[in-house]
Amino acid sequence: MPEPKKPELMSDSEELPPDDMVPGEEPQMCEGTGLFVLKPESATATKGKDITFVASVDSTTLARKPVMKWLKGKWLDLGSKAGKHLQFKESYDRNTKIYTYEMSIIKLVDGDSGGYRCEVTAKDKTDSCHFQVTVEAVQEEQQQANLMDAFKRSGDGDEDAGDLDFSALLKKRERKKEEDPKDEVDVWDILKSAPPSDYEKIAFEHGITDFTGMLKMLNKMKKKKEPKKCDAFLSRMESNYTVDKGKRIMFSVDVADPRSQVKWLKNGQEIKPSAKYVFESIGNKRTLTINKCNLADDAVYECVIGEDKLFTELFVKEPPVTITKLLDDVHTIVGEKVEFEVEVSEEGANVKWMKDGVELNRDTPGSKYRFKKDGKKHQLIITEATKEDIGTYYAVTTGGESKAELEVEDKELEVLQSLADLSLKASEQAMFKCEVSDENVKGKWFKDGVEVLPSSRVKMSHIGRIHKLMIDDVQPEDAGDYTFVPEGYALSLSAKLNFIEIKIDYVPHQDPPKIHLDTSGVGNKNTIVVVAGNKLRLDVEITGDPPPTVCWMRGDEEMTEGEGRVRVETREGLSSFVIDGAVRADEGKYSITVTNPAGEDKAQLYVKIVDVPDPPENINCLSVGEDFASVTWDPPAFDGGVPIKGYLMERRKKGADRWTKLNFDVYESNTYEAKKMIEGVMYEMRVFAVNGIGISQPSATSKPFMPVAPTSEPTRLTVDDVTDSTCALKWRPPERIGGGGIDGYIIEYCKEGSDEWVQANKEPVEKSQYRVKDLPKGEKMLFRVVAVNIAGRSPPATLKQAVLIREIMEQPKIRLPRQLRSKFIRRVGEKVNLVIPFQGKPRPVVTWFKDGAPLEDKSVMIQTTELSSIFFIRSAARDNSGKYTMHVQIDDVADSADFYVQVVDLPGPPINVRVTDVWGFNAALEWDLPKDDGNCDITGYTIEKADMKTKEWFMVYEHNRRPNCTVSDLVMGNEYSFRVYSHNLCGLSDDAGVSKNTAIITKTGLDYNKPDYKEKDINRSPKFTAPLVDRSVVAGYSTAISCAVSAYPKPKIVWMRNKMILDDNPKYIMRNNQGVLTLNIRKLSQYDGGKYTCRAINDLGQDEVECKLEVRVVQAETK
Repeated sequence: MPEPKKPELMSDSEELPPDDMVPGEEPQMCEGTGLFVLKPESATATKGKDITFVASVDSTTLARKPVMKWLKGKWLDLGSKAGKHLQFKESYDRNTKIYTYEMSIIKLVDGDSGGYRCEVTAKDKTDSCHFQVTVEAVQEEQQQANLMDAFKRSGDGDEDAGDLDFSALLKKRERKKEEDPKDEVDVWDILKSAPPSDYEKIAFEHGITDFTGMLKMLNKMKKKKEPKKCDAFLSRMESNYTVDKGKRIMFSVDVADPRSQVKWLKNGQEIKPSAKYVFESIGNKRTLTINKCNLADDAVYECVIGEDKLFTELFVKEPPVTITKLLDDVHTIVGEKVEFEVEVSEEGANVKWMKDGVELNRDTPGSKYRFKKDGKKHQLIITEATKEDIGTYYAVTTGGESKAELEVEDKELEVLQSLADLSLKASEQAMFKCEVSDENVKGKWFKDGVEVLPSSRVKMSHIGRIHKLMIDDVQPEDAGDYTFVPEGYALSLSAKLNFIEIKIDYVPHQDPPKIHLDTSGVGNKNTIVVVAGNKLRLDVEITGDPPPTVCWMRGDEEMTEGEGRVRVETREGLSSFVIDGAVRADEGKYSITVTNPAGEDKAQLYVKIVDVPDPPENINCLSVGEDFASVTWDPPAFDGGVPIKGYLMERRKKGADRWTKLNFDVYESNTYEAKKMIEGVMYEMRVFAVNGIGISQPSATSKPFMPVAPTSEPTRLTVDDVTDSTCALKWRPPERIGGGGIDGYIIEYCKEGSDEWVQANKEPVEKSQYRVKDLPKGEKMLFRVVAVNIAGRSPPATLKQAVLIREIMEQPKIRLPRQLRSKFIRRVGEKVNLVIPFQGKPRPVVTWFKDGAPLEDKSVMIQTTELSSIFFIRSAARDNSGKYTMHVQIDDVADSADFYVQVVDLPGPPINVRVTDVWGFNAALEWDLPKDDGNCDITGYTIEKADMKTKEWFMVYEHNRRPNCTVSDLVMGNEYSFRVYSHNLCGLSDDAGVSKNTAIITKTGLDYNKPDYKEKDINRSPKFTAPLVDRSVVAGYSTAISCAVSAYPKPKIVWMRNKMILDDNPKYIMRNNQGVLTLNIRKLSQYDGGKYTCRAINDLGQDEVECKLEVRVVQAETK
């Protein structure tokens, strides 16, 4: 994909200086394993020219193809920048096994200067090399003097005069010689020192017409001379960033003024916030986040505050394209069409086709390669294959490659039906017919070496694969040898035409019948051979006077004249036996009998039907190797009546549609070794039988088989443990496993000095560790391990030194986990699962205790292995709390470890809560500790108070640590009750302790004489003191309408819309707070408009108020 063009203003800021290389490294210094044969060298080139760097890698010692990367600076991968400016090429020499890599920079620019690095990797080997690129200006001394000519558009100028390119130096122009030379004036010096108000005047005086271009150039020169300092920014962005396609990138800057507003620009265009571009402003930090980056986001970005700007460049890398369907090997003949097809992971991806390391290109003159792309499928098409096309073809993507072999063999022509000799009489028609395998083959007919030309009596035809020569009204001069020669092949088919002369002699007396049967050339003993499907016509001449009677018999069955497939035709002096489309059932003995008064004659015939053979049977794979497989089969049950000449074999990858021929010449044996196969790929085979008649149908497909080779030897074989009779071994899998995988491992041992290896395990073990048992104590033993798969045993991995079979004493030791070195706390109902490792040899005896006594609690489950003991409680209870001791012992040596388990629960409520004193607006409270502390310390208390009138509780203290407190700010004249909750590690107690007595805040210092008064009747009918107000609301929003009512007893409130009572609709929320009535309406629609009524009703009467609610629908503006 071509690289998108970057804004030119980045050519200076993006330039990588030479000191961008790794400190302490010199140019052309290589690191690694010395894979390079030829290293790229530092170079200096002229701006606008092309330059190529070449590196060569020796792959003689490498197991796989090396991977080359070209980088600029420390990290910038140039592979993602391939296009018109950067081009890469790769080739491979099969003889020297050397890979050659080239990187070409087309039309150098200033930004190409800097340090470069090429890095090659191959499995566990790597090498790298640094080199430097320096770009020189084009006649830099003359450019400054001629700079102003670019802005002068005179009539005598060239066609590109005034055409500016500020990303590169100005083009060199031919200057006409002036007759009257004048002193040159450096206008740039005048412009730099002049105020901006005089720029237009100076341009006019010196003939500059491109005023805008002059200002841009002048501004650029000032920037180069005096870099502008950005006072508005505290930090800068990196010069460039790299992100993978589809990922997210974030640009962040710090500004000096937190109130500053920034603008973000992409290639000079302002970015608007959206789901893709997210702006954030937190304090002094300003952030631009780009989500799901694609190739369109590969651009230059600016952060602008007023006149201050910061620049950075974003490079978007495409993810590697992988190959999902590999190439298939192709075996074809000269002139055939060849198609290679590969399927990749992404549509529209680029696939590079190569042959023997050389890239294929359709633009090459005379190229016969065609490239086809259909979604994820890519095809390489060779229209007519030749011997020159033999080789290895590669399909290369950014994420891998696939290869296939093309084999081309010379085309051979098969004769499906040869010419047959003819014996004819005068005036009959002669027809020579043959059939070849290629219907496009033309040929010529010859008689006695002279070419036969068509005439009114001689006709030639070519229909499909059949060639015919027909001669009407046969004459004696037509007798001779006829030959058909196919064009382009060293092959000829011959047959003979015999002319039969009939002589009639008058015999006055009777002649006995005579059968004139000529079976010469068709076998022995009157045997006639017919190819199945062909027509048999046997004309038998009969003589006798008077004319005899003819009778044809097949066995004991008489054959009569008719229109059937097998019939008899009789003419004067001739009887014909005809079989149309011969089949195997027509084979057998036939007889002809002729009789007349003068006698009788009889002849016996045997008709033999030959056909193509049946398919071979029982196709089986005998053995496999890394890239080959041996296949055998049984001959066909029926050979077609003709001896079998040999067999043709085909193979294909399992699941593929295309079969590949393995041989073009007939293979005589019934065992074949197929080669050039890919290890780890499933294959199928089928076989054709060939006889003199033709090729059979394909056999049944063989069972799938996979070419595999034994693995390499296991690695890192070590001894893990030794006892008096066992030895534990462990190892790592082989480095090379191959497509056959690993079925398991076999462990063998023998005594030191002996070569009699004993297999320790009957069946292969899958794990990479094994304990060999029943070994003789005190003996030195050798051990080895082999890997086994379908291909057989791998080379063994053997211990270098013998192992002495003797237990190594190790004292018991408990390794208590860090979490158990302090008290282990869990809540009631939680699970407790502790694993405590220990060591010791032989295996120690583990004993558990709780609080000094043997552990007998059934809720605690103990499971002990060779290296650890597991302490498990499914649901912890408070009874499980206590001190646990783990004791391990070997003989007289022991070790023990203690840890504490504490199971905690919520506490109970405090008890005996009481008010101990009341003074002023204060009350003193005291209480006793709760009876149940939840098995842990009480951490505090929560105190609440309640007015005896309202009975509503309010918090006074949340974390009071003492069992007493003073409650202040109580209201005079009220009576208060108190309750207390207790806290511990688990939380707040479920119940609270309520005070036994109350605190009454009396009015002190006032003597109130209660006057005599008449009790007032407070009962009254409802009366609205605040009405409903008309409202106008926008649809989609929520609103509320309210009013106030006064009545006693408390009235019943009814809300109505358009005189319809509003029921329990969740859209409406009705509240009554001390007579203030509120109706909340959620998310209004245009149907919620109308007249709303609030009605208050009690036993003394009713009252109501109304308002009008208007719902406005805002129409979206159309552009």
